[in-house]
Amino acid sequence: MHELPLHNPAEMRHVLLLDGVAGLMDVTTNRAVVGTRNSGIDLLRGLAILLVVLHHIGLRIPLKKSLLADVLPTRLLSALNYNGYEAVFVFFVISGFLIASHALRRDGALAQIDLRAFYARRFSRIAPCLVLLVVVLSVLHLLGVDDYVIKREGQSLPRAIVAALGFHLNWYEGVTGYLPGNWDVLWSLSIEEVFYIGFPLVCLLTRRAWLLVPMLAVLALSLPFTRAVLEGNEIWQEKAYLPGMAAIATGVLGALLTTRWPAASAGVSRAVLWVGAVGLLAVLLAERWLWPLLHDGSMLVLTTSSLCLVVACQWRQDLPALQGLGWLRRWGQLSYEIYLTHMFVVFAVVRAYKAMGSDQALGFLWYLPALPLCWLLGAMVERFISTPTERRLRTRLLSRSVVRQPAVQPATAMD
Repeated sequence: MHELPLHNPAEMRHVLLLDGVAGLMDVTTNRAVVGTRNSGIDLLRGLAILLVVLHHIGLRIPLKKSLLADVLPTRLLSALNYNGYEAVFVFFVISGFLIASHALRRDGALAQIDLRAFYARRFSRIAPCLVLLVVVLSVLHLLGVDDYVIKREGQSLPRAIVAALGFHLNWYEGVTGYLPGNWDVLWSLSIEEVFYIGFPLVCLLTRRAWLLVPMLAVLALSLPFTRAVLEGNEIWQEKAYLPGMAAIATGVLGALLTTRWPAASAGVSRAVLWVGAVGLLAVLLAERWLWPLLHDGSMLVLTTSSLCLVVACQWRQDLPALQGLGWLRRWGQLSYEIYLTHMFVVFAVVRAYKAMGSDQALGFLWYLPALPLCWLLGAMVERFISTPTERRLRTRLLSRSVVRQPAVQPATAMD
C-alpha cells in the first residue's frame, strides 16, 4: 500500500520548477502559488469566461438574429452565444486541477493536507467578493431596481442570502426556480465550494492512493449518468452537485497524473493537446451532431478534452501559439471577478439596447461596449477589493500555520 504521492526532494524540486500554474476559477482560484503563471491554462480560462459573458448577452441579444448572420455561419454564432454552461464545466476541470496541484506542492501529498491552511486560503479568496456581491444585490433588491428584485413565488431575499452564503443556491433554484441573473451565477460556486469543504477530509480519511484514485475516477466517469437520472427538473439537472463535482474530480485526477509524471516528450504533449482541442471544439461547435450519438456523454467528452488541454499546458509552458493572446489570458486571470460582476454590465447594456429600439439586426454592436466594460469592472474589483482583502485575510488566518515551503508572493489574479 502506498501513501498519496510523496516525492523525494529532487522530484519535488522538479515539480516546482516545471509547474508555472497560477491560481484558479477555480470558477474560483486565480492566485499564483509559485512565482509564474501558466499562460496556457490562463488562456483556456479566458476562453471559458468569455463564453460565459457571450452567453448571457446572447440570451438577450442573439448574434444569429443580427447582420452577422449574413456573413458568418449561424452555427458559429450560436456556438458563441450558447456554450456558457459548457464553459462552466471547463472551469470546474481547471479548478480541480489547480487546487489539487497547489495542495500537492504545499503539503507533499493529499494525505497530508493542512486543513486549517487549505480552508483559510479558500475563505480568503472566496469570501470578500462573494459577501460584497450579496450585499450589493440585497440593496438593489430592497430599492426595487428592475432586474434585481427577487419576486418569484416561494423565493425571498433572506432565503436567497442564506443559499448564496451557505453554498446551496443551486439546490434552492432547483426547488424554487431561477433567481435574477446576478444571483443565478452563484450556482457554480455552491458546487465548487461544497466539493472543497469535503475534499481534504476525504483525502485525510482515505490516506491511500489506491482508495482515493478509484473514488475520483468513478465520480469523474459518472457525469453522463448523474445528469441522465436527473431528467424531469431542468434546473436541477444542470445545477446539481454531482455533475459539477464529477468535472472537478476530473481535474483532480489530472493533478495527480502530472505530479506523478511532471514532464512528457514533445510528441506526447502535442498529441494530448490536439486531442483536447479537437474534443473541445467538437462539443462547442458540433453538439447537434454529437448529442444524438452520445447524449449526456458529450459532457464527458467536454471534461476529458478540457483535462487534456490542461495537462498539455502543464507539460508545455512555452506554446508558441499563445503569442498575441495576452488580452484573453488577462480575461482568464480575472475570471472570478468577471464571473461575479459581469451581469451588472449585461443588464445595463441590454436596457440601453431596449431604450434605443431593440434593433436586432444591429444587436452585435452592443457587444462592443459590453465586453470591455465586463473586463474593466472585473479588473477594478480585482485591484481594489479582492487582491488587497485576500492578502490581508491570508496574512491573518495563516500567520499561525506551519509553513512547509518558502512563502512566495502571489501574482495578480484566483487561489
